[in-house]
Amino acid sequence: MGIADIKQELKNIDCTDESALINFINCYETDERAGVISTVNSAKKKLDDLHKEIERSYKMLSFERKYYEMGYQYICGIDEVGRGPLAGPVVTCAVILPKDETILYLNDSKQVSKKKREELYEIILDKAVAYSIGISSEEVIDDINILQATYQAMRMSIDNLKVKPDILLNDAVKIPNVNIHQVPIIKGDTLSASIAAASIVAKVTRDKIMQEYDSLYPEYGFADNVGYGSAKHIEAIKKYGPTPIHRKTFIKNFV
Repeated sequence: MGIADIKQELKNIDCTDESALINFINCYETDERAGVISTVNSAKKKLDDLHKEIERSYKMLSFERKYYEMGYQYICGIDEVGRGPLAGPVVTCAVILPKDETILYLNDSKQVSKKKREELYEIILDKAVAYSIGISSEEVIDDINILQATYQAMRMSIDNLKVKPDILLNDAVKIPNVNIHQVPIIKGDTLSASIAAASIVAKVTRDKIMQEYDSLYPEYGFADNVGYGSAKHIEAIKKYGPTPIHRKTFIKNFV
């Protein structure tokens, strides 16, 4: 087999397929052609990276394992996206992941590439025991403030779950008026697989909403800034004025 074919074979291997990577290495490790040696080294690097990710992902389930061992069955991660933007809603997500399955590459949505977030979004929705989205609009944010609007959206996401959770793992906050045991975890989206999954689903959901708004209000660059206060976005507010989706309490210094 030619070197180009061997390189293509490695490209076709899923980076999470441990057995396929091992088989590839075993098949070509004795081939002394320079191009093959470098390709095998690339495969070894992919395998090493996969092992590191498996180890990291195992650590991301430490909170879940702790509470499973305490007798909880349905552990729900909760997170929000969109507290800081000048426009658009705040979006929350509640996710109950399956007990005996590890999803690789879960992390704080801000630390995951757009492409990987979208891949994980599909995996999470496919594998989740239950998930639910909560949304508080810009009108609600202006009416009751961003913190209370976030809590409202979180309660909505909990209430709409098809499976009632036994315990909530929250990213840093304790949600008022919820009669389920809560565990606030500082930087929880980097420490808990359930919270990280909620972060990713909330982020992809909100990004899709802002992309739709971009087609309605193209001057503001919502597809790129997703409502955050970029220089282009602020300049557009000053030039064209606010849209119906702008948070009036957030843009007082620009209008």
